[in-house]
Amino acid sequence: MAADAGEDVLDLFQEPSDYYQSEKPATFASHQLLSGQDLCLRLVGHNPLWGHFLWNAGRTVSAYLEERADDLVKGKTVLELGAGGGLPSLVCALKGAVKVVVTDYPDADLIDNLRHNINHCKLLPEQSRIVAEGYLWGASTRDLTKHTSENSGFDVLILADLLFNHSEHGKLVQTVQLTLRKSPASRAYVFFTPYRPWLLQKDLAFFDLAREAGFTVDRTFEKVMDKVMFDEDPGDELLRRTVYGYELSWPG
Repeated sequence: MAADAGEDVLDLFQEPSDYYQSEKPATFASHQLLSGQDLCLRLVGHNPLWGHFLWNAGRTVSAYLEERADDLVKGKTVLELGAGGGLPSLVCALKGAVKVVVTDYPDADLIDNLRHNINHCKLLPEQSRIVAEGYLWGASTRDLTKHTSENSGFDVLILADLLFNHSEHGKLVQTVQLTLRKSPASRAYVFFTPYRPWLLQKDLAFFDLAREAGFTVDRTFEKVMDKVMFDEDPGDELLRRTVYGYELSWPG
């Protein structure tokens, strides 16, 4: 994340001023599964919505869910928001989720790239139950929940490195309300790194909104990565290397 990024990185209802930059070539990233196999992802060459990175929280929540797949993924329905390259969703599809809906902002390049990663993932079974959809946070969730039984919502939600976008917290919480199945067993996994440490409290304000919306919020995970994602960024290096994991759930 660029050091001079504004406090509210993006208003999703407005196209950023640099939206129509000249096209850059796609890049590729790999993630090693517990089996030792490499899962290769194509990332868009440039995107003002930051979809051209494989973020630390995406890698970390993927490993977290894979390690606990028998309990957290197998037989579950899964929705990922702001997915970028879609790594956590692909891992869930590989580990026995009955349905995975991977989403990002309804930009043609982003959604085409997600579908490319689905179609070119050689590790997925031929009859894989994963689909990509464009979705604007806070909008109608009908095209998402139609993939679940009786439009009942999803057992698992994944939000990886989304909290930096403070202006969209309310819409994110609203989307979780509308898509997380009304069961105490359902979970939304919110993993993030404070890439701008001086704004950590504004990142954490997301969880205040979630509590006000009726969710139980539990901090369940912390991992210090080997290095920062962006060497030239300012602020506390330890915080910029740390991934925090929280769970949102409906009260029992």
